[in-house]
Amino acid sequence: MERVYLDWNATAPLRPEAREAMLRALDQVGNPSSVHAEGRAARAMVEQARRIIADALGAGREQVLFTSGGSEANALALQPGLHVGNQPPLTRLLVSAIEHPSVLAGGRFTDDRVARVRVTPDGVVDIDHLRMLLAEGPALVSVMLANNETGAIQPVREVAEAVHGAGGLLHVDAVQAFGKIDCDFKLLEADLLTISAHKIGGPKGVGALVVADRVAGLAAIIRGGGQEKGRRAGTENVAGIAGFGAAVAATMATQGADCARMETLRTRIEAGIGAMPNATIFCANAPRLPNTTLFTLSGMQAETAVIGFDLEGIALSSGPACSSGKVQPSHVLEAMGVSAAAARGGLRLSLGFSTTAGDVDRFLRAWRKLADTLLKKDDETVLERF
Repeated sequence: MERVYLDWNATAPLRPEAREAMLRALDQVGNPSSVHAEGRAARAMVEQARRIIADALGAGREQVLFTSGGSEANALALQPGLHVGNQPPLTRLLVSAIEHPSVLAGGRFTDDRVARVRVTPDGVVDIDHLRMLLAEGPALVSVMLANNETGAIQPVREVAEAVHGAGGLLHVDAVQAFGKIDCDFKLLEADLLTISAHKIGGPKGVGALVVADRVAGLAAIIRGGGQEKGRRAGTENVAGIAGFGAAVAATMATQGADCARMETLRTRIEAGIGAMPNATIFCANAPRLPNTTLFTLSGMQAETAVIGFDLEGIALSSGPACSSGKVQPSHVLEAMGVSAAAARGGLRLSLGFSTTAGDVDRFLRAWRKLADTLLKKDDETVLERF
């Protein structure tokens, strides 16, 4: 039986448009830093993708900096010494407690210069706590646009107002949000913004950091070459970047219709999940991405449930795919105040542009089988029979 893929927040299947662009780029021999015709042709591919991405974000082409992915872009953004004009360099970092691990790691800030901003039980940044921390002085603040586990959309504009009012700078991790909701760099009032190709059907291993013109003091992590205006040394990944640009173009062309369809499918899914006693859908009362559901059932163990669904031909996850295949309790749910037992049972289901009603039907049948088994026996080992 054909498998059902419901783990799009981990990575999206490669779009045909991205594959075609990558194949064309792989046949292009030139180094994009070379001045001869072959080099100029490779450079044209890179710059075409940069233009597509900049236009999709409402940013300038010169503001888009290519990296090896979202994690590298986050690490590059999170560094002490950033500043605006003649203002003093920022030496503190504030991150929300539900950020991606690459942000929670703090970039190049030492641990003693990093503080975490609390979130509400609905998985949304606590603005009052942020303001309290900013009262101690300006800081670089990192808040994601939408959470990768719950899908909860964060009040980034309100965060930006607080951060800029205190003389700080704002980094927005938009990796999970880009392509699913509007993501305009200027309207968000972000100073730095991260995106990644493979979340929208581009290739793995390529991302971008968008840097506002007013940001000064950004130092390269990888040095030794003049690529990306001296901010990221190394020959550009021409094929990956070309695939990134093609994936962005394809995503933007159908974003509205795709997201409306995904939200309709998710409504069906959540109705089926909620029909079972003791089922919980996290952040159901918060604005969320149209494709994401994080849920649990009393007594469910995420690791065993993921395996059970896999045996039924359905791929979903227990949360972020960033721990070398390990299934761990969700730090996002823990930050929301969810009990350790419930956090260990959280399952994430995420849809994409090719998810069908038939995929949803398959999931709901498997879900009823699992839930019925759990309801019959209050035993953590019962899932071994699923």
